[in-house]
Amino acid sequence: MTRSILLTGGSGLLGRHLTTALLAKGYTVSHLSRKAGNDARIKTYVWDINKGIIDERCIDGVDTIVHLAGSGIAEKRWTEARKKDLIDSRVKSIELVYDLMKRKQHQVTSVVSASGIGYYSNRGDELMFETNAPTHDFISQCCVLWEDAVNEVEKLGIRTVKFRTGVVLDKNGGALPTLAKPIKLLVGSPIGSGKQWVSWIHWLDVVDMYLLGIENKDLNGVYNMVAPNPVTNLQLTQAVAKHLHKPLWAPNVPGFLLKLLLGEMSSIVLGSTKVSAQKIEDAGFKFKYTDLDAALTDIYGS
Repeated sequence: MTRSILLTGGSGLLGRHLTTALLAKGYTVSHLSRKAGNDARIKTYVWDINKGIIDERCIDGVDTIVHLAGSGIAEKRWTEARKKDLIDSRVKSIELVYDLMKRKQHQVTSVVSASGIGYYSNRGDELMFETNAPTHDFISQCCVLWEDAVNEVEKLGIRTVKFRTGVVLDKNGGALPTLAKPIKLLVGSPIGSGKQWVSWIHWLDVVDMYLLGIENKDLNGVYNMVAPNPVTNLQLTQAVAKHLHKPLWAPNVPGFLLKLLLGEMSSIVLGSTKVSAQKIEDAGFKFKYTDLDAALTDIYGS
């Protein structure tokens, strides 16, 4: 039975949710972070990914590593320097942990890692499964490098699970507040054609899926982390407006304007990624929220 867990990216929104859930279940949880933590229940080890520095005690007694570290994909414009940071923060971070595991005694048996549905990139109306090939654009190749880095640990005989995460619905961070803000200001509208698919998931299901990945030793390889019923950008925008009790009257935000404002990063909002949840359901996962309306009712309480 897994009892001691090390999280990279533990101070992020999802990391905090998962830490809370793990502590409630009686796990010992420690974090790898850029600075010392202030929660007495969690031991924080400091690392500096760019300098290749890591506190070597971080893997002592740990049986599962959960890799959530990574700079926010949509936080800043994708300059060449930003692209390098997006890749390095995901890839170099896990490489630093693996290098430590190769030279130091440890009892790690599992690595459970985030990845993204950006792996599939923009695929129109086609339903994506874990077996679909990636594309050659930046976001897809970033996910490929991320997963390849995680796969390296398999050579040490360690179980790896990779969750290709969709659009996580959480009113405290991620895509939802960004979408909700213009709606609250009465200038919300669908983006581009509004027909592009959004594969969403409630944050509680994200936490539960990580718990399954940690506890079910039969889970191995790649799984899509999305709810079973994707929606279009138009449907998502309308649903959020309904729950916020705000009208939608502004015209769609034109795609060319987003390309002008966001550059290459516009691909993540104009792209269409319709993703299947079948594999994780077949593995026994039970979603709390399969319906967008129910998910938003829980989040907004209305």
